[in-house]
Amino acid sequence: MKKLLLTASAALLMFSCQKDEANQTTTTVDASAHRGCASYEVLERQMQEDPALASRMAEIEKLTDEAIKNGRLVNGVMEIPVVFNVLYRTSAENISLAQLQSQIDVLNKDFSATNTDYNTSNNPYASVRSGNTNIRFVLDQVIRKSTTKTSWGTNDAMKKSTQGGINPTSPTTKLNYWVCTIGGGILGYAQFPGGSSATDGVVIDSRYTGNTGTATYPFNLGRTATHEVGHWLNLRHIWGDATCGSDLVSDTPVHNAPNSGVPAVGHRSTCSGTPLEMYMNYMDYTDDRGMYMFSVGQKTRMNAVFAVGAARASFR
Repeated sequence: MKKLLLTASAALLMFSCQKDEANQTTTTVDASAHRGCASYEVLERQMQEDPALASRMAEIEKLTDEAIKNGRLVNGVMEIPVVFNVLYRTSAENISLAQLQSQIDVLNKDFSATNTDYNTSNNPYASVRSGNTNIRFVLDQVIRKSTTKTSWGTNDAMKKSTQGGINPTSPTTKLNYWVCTIGGGILGYAQFPGGSSATDGVVIDSRYTGNTGTATYPFNLGRTATHEVGHWLNLRHIWGDATCGSDLVSDTPVHNAPNSGVPAVGHRSTCSGTPLEMYMNYMDYTDDRGMYMFSVGQKTRMNAVFAVGAARASFR
């Protein structure tokens, strides 16, 4: 199990995206389709734009550690209003309200441990499943805007009306979720606590939003949003974005690298001690059907961002 490491360098590993290299639009299985990551390109751009980001992230880690140690976590249920900002060029990209609502439903099931696969019988980490995180999501508003852009990239242009996008709505009290074609095979990415409120939220392709309509296999169960919202709530990739790295959570095993597809039961890391990997964790890169849990430590870390004085205390 990993030791909690609170370092400024670890704090920099904060953004995530997910990649479907095959970029499929059919519902047939494609063995080459897998998640990838463009975290570093997003991180490097934001660090250039905001040199103070590193120190803010380090302070967030300090406050997170204090909140966990001192038990200053939120009681009851945190309700997060979600604003969907839909940028579409085609009718298929202008996904229905039903598809958007299905994403809210998936988030609520995954974060409350009421997802149908939560009790999968062959889970070697059943003893550290988080259970209900006490975080609930509600659909607050849908904003739609037609565009001629075929892709938006990862420079946050979709979050800026001056660049043809949609400005965030009340980002300190609402989770903004941009639905658009990012391009480059990227499924989505998120901003960790500490970044500018002007770009705060998650960005996810319409084909990987929700579990109905245009949702595309093998990322058709809404878990791209579960993964990205996990980052928005201060969770790291389970492999720590480095070979045998740390995700700053004590009850998750060390991974040597991200997993893709659905690993066989008993899959082990090549790290010291060859621990069983927690490939069913939402913060790995497995297919949607292969991920179905957060750990207790991850739940604690997510709740810590809402503590008094913490990074997302404004959502209280």
